[in-house]
Amino acid sequence: MKQKWYDYLWIAELAYWVLGLLNILFAWLGVLFFCIPLLFAVFGGNKGYCNRYCGRGQLLGLLGRKLSRNVPPPRFLRSPWFRYGFLTFFMIMFGLMLRSTWMVFTGAPLRQTVTLLWVFKLPWQWADVSIAAPWMAQFAFGFFSVMMTSTVLGLLTMVLFRPRSWCVYCPMGTMTQGICRLRQGKEDTEDGREGKKNRGTA
Repeated sequence: MKQKWYDYLWIAELAYWVLGLLNILFAWLGVLFFCIPLLFAVFGGNKGYCNRYCGRGQLLGLLGRKLSRNVPPPRFLRSPWFRYGFLTFFMIMFGLMLRSTWMVFTGAPLRQTVTLLWVFKLPWQWADVSIAAPWMAQFAFGFFSVMMTSTVLGLLTMVLFRPRSWCVYCPMGTMTQGICRLRQGKEDTEDGREGKKNRGTA
C-alpha cells in the first residue's frame, strides 16, 4: 500500500521532543497538537485528526511493533466513567498549569522544573529562557510537563497492551468524540425541525 504524506507525521512528534529538549520554549509548538484536533471536531464534526494525522499515535504504532505485548487493554480503560474521569483530572491539572503561568505573569518567580506524572519534579535549570518573558517560559515548562506525562502514559500502555492503547483514553480523543456527538445531536435536531417545517407541522 502506497504511503501518504500524513503517514510520516510521526516525524513531527519526534521533532517536537528534540526541539523541546534543545530549548524548552519550543514546547509552545505543542499547542498545535491541542488546537488542531479540536478544530477538526468543531468544524468537521469528525475525528479525522485522531484517525489519520496524529503523530503520537503513529509513533506508538511504530514502536509497538517491537515493544508491545499486543494484548487487548483492560475494559475499564474504554469505559465512559474512566475516560471522562481522566479527561476531568487532566483538565484540572491543565488549569493548575495555567494558574502557575498567570502567577508568574503577575510577578511570581519563574519555576524552572518539568513535572512528570504530576508528581516527579525534574530540575531544568540548564534551559536558556532569557529571550522570552518569564510567563512565556513558565507556560513552556508547564506545557512540556503535560506533553511528557501523556507521552510516558502512552508508552507504558503501549508496552503493556496494544501499541495504540493510549488512544483509547487519550483526553483529546475523548474531548473530540464528545464534540462530535454534540454536533451530531444538534444536526439531528435541526434536521428534525426542518422536516416538520416542510410537512407543515412546525
